[in-house]
Amino acid sequence: MHYEITRKMLLTFLSVTLFTIASAQIIYIDDSGKNTQEKDSTHFIRQNSPQITLKPVSPNSVKLLPGLFKDRYELNRKYMMMLEPEKLLQNFYAEAGLNKEYMVGKDGNLSNLYWGWESPSGQLRGHFLGHYLSACAYMWAETGDEAIKQRADFIVSELARCQEINGGEWVGSIPEKYLYLMADGRPIWSPQYTLHKTLMGLYDMYAIGGNKQALEVLDKMANWMHRWTSEMIDKGKADAILNGETSGMLEIWAAMYDLTGKQKYRDLMERYGHPWLFTQLLKGEDALSLDHCNASIPWSHGSAKCYEATGDPYWKQLTEDFWKCAVLEREQFATGGQSAGEHWIPKGQLAAFAGENNQEHCTVYNMMRTANYLYKWTGDVTYADYIERNLYNGILAQQHPETGMVAYFLPMASGYKKGGEKGWGHPTMDFYCCHGSLVQAQTRYLRYIYYEDNNGLTISQYIPSHLSWQKDNAKIDIEQDFEGNQWTKNYNAPRWRIIMKVKTDKPVTFPITLRLPWWLDKKAKISVNGNPIQVNKLHGYIQINRTWNNDQVVIEFADRLWAEPLPGSKTGEVAFMEGPIVLASPSEETPLKGNIHHLENILVREYDQQYRTVRWTQSHYRTIGQTSLLRFKPLYEIANEAYTIYFPINK
Repeated sequence: MHYEITRKMLLTFLSVTLFTIASAQIIYIDDSGKNTQEKDSTHFIRQNSPQITLKPVSPNSVKLLPGLFKDRYELNRKYMMMLEPEKLLQNFYAEAGLNKEYMVGKDGNLSNLYWGWESPSGQLRGHFLGHYLSACAYMWAETGDEAIKQRADFIVSELARCQEINGGEWVGSIPEKYLYLMADGRPIWSPQYTLHKTLMGLYDMYAIGGNKQALEVLDKMANWMHRWTSEMIDKGKADAILNGETSGMLEIWAAMYDLTGKQKYRDLMERYGHPWLFTQLLKGEDALSLDHCNASIPWSHGSAKCYEATGDPYWKQLTEDFWKCAVLEREQFATGGQSAGEHWIPKGQLAAFAGENNQEHCTVYNMMRTANYLYKWTGDVTYADYIERNLYNGILAQQHPETGMVAYFLPMASGYKKGGEKGWGHPTMDFYCCHGSLVQAQTRYLRYIYYEDNNGLTISQYIPSHLSWQKDNAKIDIEQDFEGNQWTKNYNAPRWRIIMKVKTDKPVTFPITLRLPWWLDKKAKISVNGNPIQVNKLHGYIQINRTWNNDQVVIEFADRLWAEPLPGSKTGEVAFMEGPIVLASPSEETPLKGNIHHLENILVREYDQQYRTVRWTQSHYRTIGQTSLLRFKPLYEIANEAYTIYFPINK
């Protein structure tokens, strides 16, 4: 006997007139296809609280210190402040009949509106505003930036005004009829994706940004969605609920159920909670190969949030099954990416799909979110390692180091420029989906640094930052020599020499757990106030449990230059990495000679002084003993030049 929910059964199930949780059934099918047993569903009823091993500290307790990440954060803030709230609202105003600047004059002036995917004629119009609200909420919580908060509060108030004009419920940037046209089979471009972004932004503005009006607007819009889904079920069109790139909806309804406990959100969870993807995962099938990445990843966020809202391990298992299919059973590029175009690369075919349009930015951001859910539940260091790889080689690498714009794709084949065929995004003329995930992603890496449990604190990422930890009234600074702080006297200082300062008002005892990264090939050296402590493992965690007051911990990870092969390559291609950082060369693919286990005979360091936060260039190399000179630098420093990541090595 095996467990299965078929599409036909699902539609029949969703079409029940009296659609209540009490009547929900999970049907078990034997190999003959006959029903053998029926049980009441418990997948949408609150059970015991889920087991959460680690919890990110509150966003207002972490501040970035000078360094690479703070520089990139400020680039993102500059872009967000450049955007004009009224123009971000243009399509919401249009739906409410409030837009007065809807024409382009004879002079061809396009500056009165935003374009690209925000164009008034586009079917995804208005999607970016939700991303923007989410980013504003986090940025305000993290920095106390009142300017960004005022912008976001104004947008919420204007959405409330549009909602009132629209009849008190609808607050979409697209017309309601789009969902009905979609249900009738018309090719409407992802209407539920567009709506979800607005709902997500409103949720974050309440949950993170503290704006009560945002919750009111979201709750009223949920009434419309509840009525529409009921209507689809009554008309025998329940499949429409799962159309229109709807995967993000499950997470928002689960979050609202977790927040409010209202029946309508439990109903919406049920109605959005049975995609065909889940059926395939439960059967152990490859549910992802050649599937659209960004339409599938948010389902894992939905199942994850359902677990946190209900405590039912069924949802946890689905999230873990997704991870298994997406990551554990599938190869990845050195950067962490796994896509070609916008689709999952089939298992065992990674090298064949290395091209111009790999690693869509949205997929990097969303897979990191999935990893973070799993990390919170388990504390498994492999999820934190995954986040680290993608943080440097996706989130940072796909943000322009000077303009802050986004690269939709990150090419893996030689000789292409970032962005692939789309190039770098334009500030006001593109507004891709990846523009949205860009502004969000650059506000979220503070959430990956510090986690707390019932006893102590875990340091997951070594990003220069200050933590004001309320639990034990502790102040913790993480600084790195390579960031040019006051103790940096030696240009040749190890990049991964971390100084952690712990200060408390009075002596207090608690453990601090440190992650030992996946890329180490030598044991870490750790000392407390100059006294070495014993490190018995290479990877994983080490815990320091002591009475803290005014202490300094020095953590040294030995620099590691290494080569990671391209899975499936027939020419022995490798990517060069320094620790977790992929190196790239602004050169065409050139065969190199040497032994990949002795890269010191292929690459040597290069240094130069810099007049910015980082005093000396880091992770820069040049070749030696080769037929031509090549230079390498971190992939996240590549801007407008064509580049190469993978090189064939002749022994």
